[in-house]
Amino acid sequence: MKQLETIFKAVVEGNAPEARAGVEAALQRGVSAGEIMQNSLVAAMTEVGRLFESNEYYVPEMLISARAMQAGLAILKPRLVQSGVKAAGRVVIGTVKGDLHDIGKNLVAIMLEGAGFEIIDLGTDVPPERFVAEAQAGHVDIVSLSALLTTTMPAMETTIESLQAAGLRDKVKVMVGGAPVTQAFAAHIGADGYGPDASSAVRLARNLVSK
Repeated sequence: MKQLETIFKAVVEGNAPEARAGVEAALQRGVSAGEIMQNSLVAAMTEVGRLFESNEYYVPEMLISARAMQAGLAILKPRLVQSGVKAAGRVVIGTVKGDLHDIGKNLVAIMLEGAGFEIIDLGTDVPPERFVAEAQAGHVDIVSLSALLTTTMPAMETTIESLQAAGLRDKVKVMVGGAPVTQAFAAHIGADGYGPDASSAVRLARNLVSK
């Protein structure tokens, strides 16, 4: 369908006005919100992730595409709610206590939203109890922890221990990421997965909610 192709192309190329206009046009022509979401926005961000992994896109291009996706999603969200379209999953994300860096965390959040996940972004310098409180407050599938400093990495383990102490560890999956984080560290602290970049984080999140 031409309208869906227009939205897809606009997001991949990072054209926010065109993405917004495309969503509006598709809705006016009677295309369902769910179809626009899956076949245009989610599909486009999947393609952006592929381009990133093949070194055809870099972080700036991903951010521009993500902003275009958000422009379209802003119009689509009320329709998705009205039509009862179910999110791919609910993710609580934040940079751990003591760490104020948010660029990587923000990109992961945007990419996950583009993949159809509902995002609860707690921001930076998030203490373990806040992650626990959000996990207790409602149905949460994944807790996503970010750190850019080696000195704040131990807060990831503390957060996982807090989820365990609250009786939530078997109810949520935990994924971790950030420049100094490794797969070995993720395994050591008992995380369910590690994403080295935003594209990998999306793939990991999809795998975790499918289990």
